[in-house]
Amino acid sequence: MKKLTILLTLLGLAAITAATAWSGVGSVVDAVTRIGVGGFILTILGQLGVDLVLGAAWHSAFPAMSFIHLFKARLVRDSAATCLPFSQLGGIVLGIRATCQHRGIHNSSEAPVEWPEAACANVVDITTEVLGQIVFILLAVTILAIGAGSNPLVKPVIIGALLLAVGIAGFIWTQQRGGSAVRRTVRFLGRHIAGQWQTTMLDGAGTLQNLMENAWSHPARISASAAIHFAGWVSSAALLWLTVMLLGNHLSFLDSIAIEGVTCGLLSASFLVPAGLGVLEGAYMALAHAFGLPPSTGLALALLRRGREFCIGIPVLLLWQAGEMRALRLRARIMPDAMTTDRTPEPLEDTRHG
Repeated sequence: MKKLTILLTLLGLAAITAATAWSGVGSVVDAVTRIGVGGFILTILGQLGVDLVLGAAWHSAFPAMSFIHLFKARLVRDSAATCLPFSQLGGIVLGIRATCQHRGIHNSSEAPVEWPEAACANVVDITTEVLGQIVFILLAVTILAIGAGSNPLVKPVIIGALLLAVGIAGFIWTQQRGGSAVRRTVRFLGRHIAGQWQTTMLDGAGTLQNLMENAWSHPARISASAAIHFAGWVSSAALLWLTVMLLGNHLSFLDSIAIEGVTCGLLSASFLVPAGLGVLEGAYMALAHAFGLPPSTGLALALLRRGREFCIGIPVLLLWQAGEMRALRLRARIMPDAMTTDRTPEPLEDTRHG
């Protein structure tokens, strides 16, 4: 898997280089610099606004968890997926870890989030996000088919959206009814990989399945989360529309939905490619051309998007890593104190005779 990730990263970088050379370095630089520092800062603020909407979607599915904690964990998950040389699966792992730093989903104000709670919260959030994304992609494809005629991207994106819908339906069923399958998998891993941890893993798998079933037993929360996620996708299209306007070009809001929706569909299909390198640039260039924008503007949109992702993601990851280091130092101080307390000598038995 590591070799595949490196290969896909190199291919993505090669695709970006080829796209820049084909569009012309000068025209791309001119398009990027046209937005100005103030315009770029405005797009960063817009991206943070979209992230707030996504945090609200997560909070609506898990109202017992603090919004600010979920918002921070969401930032870590997205930042890892866009700024680090991982696939989206790597971002999910770090998102679960970031969620574990915070309070539990129960009413106890002292209990931290254990890994089954964090995994459940992240998996359900990703699932509701994909539910909203499917509707957004289908809306985008409809607009693309109407506005761009027989665009070659229409059919593959429609097929991809339908396959995504089938896959997410099976994924939801597994979360609700897959307890026995999870336990069989854990038993297999326990026997062949980590036999000494089998009991702990089985207990965790059972807890995870119970949490999943409890989360899906609140359909109103799930529906609200998916609806807010859809609003978040529409907000991302509004941010694209704003960026195009700041670049001095014209694009209708519906066309922005088409470009953003089809792009996110292609990115979902290429989830193994780290940060979607090459996929994002190619999609923006092709779709921009389909709606009458020069390819250099499409490439500039992709580069500006990556720029604001780095401007947000790198500070988020650094702050999160600093928090991890503080937690490690705190545990290192607490453990010797606990060991000292455990070793307090018991009082000697009185052997004197009366």
